[in-house]
Amino acid sequence: MFDKVLVANRGEIAVRVMRACEELGIDTVAVYSDADRNSGHVRYADEAYNVGPARAADSYLDQEAIIDAAEKAGADAIHPGYGFLAENADFAAKVEATDGVTWIGPTSDSMEQLGEKTKARKVMRGADVPIVPGTTDPVTDPEEVRAFGEEHGYPIAIKAEGGGGGRGMKVVRTEDEVEDQLDSAQREGEAYFDNDSVYLERYLERPRHIEVQIIADEHGNVRHLGERDCSLQRRHQKVIEEGPSPALSDALREEIGEAARQGVKASEYVNAGTVEFLVEDGEFFFLEVNTRIQVEHCVTEELTGIDIVKWQIRVAAGDELDFAQEDVELEGHAMEFRINAENAAEDFAPARGGTLDVYDPPGGIGVRLDDALRQGDDLVTDYDSMIAKLIVHGADREECLARGRRALAEYDIEGVVTIIPFHRAMLEDEAFVAGEHTTKYLDEHLDERKIAEAQEKWGSTEASSDDEETVEREFTVEVNGKRFEVNLEERGAAAVPANANSGGQKPEPAGGSSGGGGESVVDAEGETVSAEMQGTILDVRVEEGDEIQAGDVVCVLEAMKMENDVVASRGGTVTQVAVSEGESVDMGDVLVVVD
Repeated sequence: MFDKVLVANRGEIAVRVMRACEELGIDTVAVYSDADRNSGHVRYADEAYNVGPARAADSYLDQEAIIDAAEKAGADAIHPGYGFLAENADFAAKVEATDGVTWIGPTSDSMEQLGEKTKARKVMRGADVPIVPGTTDPVTDPEEVRAFGEEHGYPIAIKAEGGGGGRGMKVVRTEDEVEDQLDSAQREGEAYFDNDSVYLERYLERPRHIEVQIIADEHGNVRHLGERDCSLQRRHQKVIEEGPSPALSDALREEIGEAARQGVKASEYVNAGTVEFLVEDGEFFFLEVNTRIQVEHCVTEELTGIDIVKWQIRVAAGDELDFAQEDVELEGHAMEFRINAENAAEDFAPARGGTLDVYDPPGGIGVRLDDALRQGDDLVTDYDSMIAKLIVHGADREECLARGRRALAEYDIEGVVTIIPFHRAMLEDEAFVAGEHTTKYLDEHLDERKIAEAQEKWGSTEASSDDEETVEREFTVEVNGKRFEVNLEERGAAAVPANANSGGQKPEPAGGSSGGGGESVVDAEGETVSAEMQGTILDVRVEEGDEIQAGDVVCVLEAMKMENDVVASRGGTVTQVAVSEGESVDMGDVLVVVD
């Protein structure tokens, strides 16, 4: 067994891995960026090393810095968690080539074979696993997309080779959209996975998203640990995951599990992974393989009692799985709620920051919390919006839903906005409670007024964005011997936004705390186009001297795994471009100046 493991990640997943290490008697090493100096995973680890500035490309994605930290710490293994470098075959290969350091995950060869979508489709097709009709070789020319559309019809899904979770995926509904969507998918692939290769699939209109957890050792044993239903999604981003799926018959469940096991076995895969499928009208189709631990692995752990992260570590150390496939049983029902710092009533806009003034998570039987933050911590918005994961387990789905309602009602977070009200609304939603939702339900069928009403009813307080600063104070009073909690709001003097500007003022440069754009100086006067949220600039569409019209797209901003067109509110001449492709920006940062 290993003596010391470096966790090449942050936040709740880093703490999750460290907890498994502690139970195995293994010391832990954290890595952190400048933005994460005081984060929870740094506090939890036995030792920690700074690996660079806030910008992920200069810290958590810096492969040499991560390996250098492992060598300095004397770590004999690296666990990547999920996200960042977790599915980067080049990084895995570098760790494998580092003397005295073991990679906790599938081999770099397996990651390359199954991590790239077209290669994985070929492997699964060879193992007689049904795949969605599509290409098994990358496409580069719009004419290839049009030809596919003529053969299979529209809509078409264009997917980045290295993508996942909706990132790098674009839907082409008509022939007129082919070029723009192909360009967008290639651009996202290059920006986030350093790979602009894309492939095509027939786009299923009303599927369920089913994934099967697998674990395999180097002794030839492959086990599947049942399925999870991840169909409740918004723009291809999972929101609530559960298991077992309420949409599968026992026969279909067994067939999908065995298909996942056989497909992985055919590739000689070792360690944990997830095989994802789309299910529609009683048919299932292979979607992709995630060559890492998943955000929602906790659901499977609650159902099976198997610690997947411990087994990742033990398999990497050469241990053999000590349970047979017939030993794996799913007990009861489990759900996971992603507790994100987002306002669901405002199109799930991520929080601008803030401090956890109150952080009081739920407890009781059947309740699990995976988190890293504590009361008084500042919310770091440079990477993602996740605060925690709430997992509930019950004897059946009905009890699980009831336990989820109770736990979410107990979860008290103040200081930052969260999507807890959205989760509470979903547990009252007829379609979700009945288990009848598909991957399109949130985007196409849910009444948005329900979300707004839930946010109004159950929403947590956060720092006010109004011109006047709002302070909320809580008091306890007694009337006729009965206790009441009273909230009073005090509105004070107008607060001046840090980046406030008008036509005659010189705005602040883009970049700020995110580590990008610090060298850019905005010195031109005129109307400014500013970032409405924290994110990364994917594409700059204008140059100095360009004449633009109101409504023209000046740049494309990625925030929370979604592309957002930033448009000019007025026409004129572009006098300055304050950002460049790949740069991180904060909300309010100036992007373009227009005279």
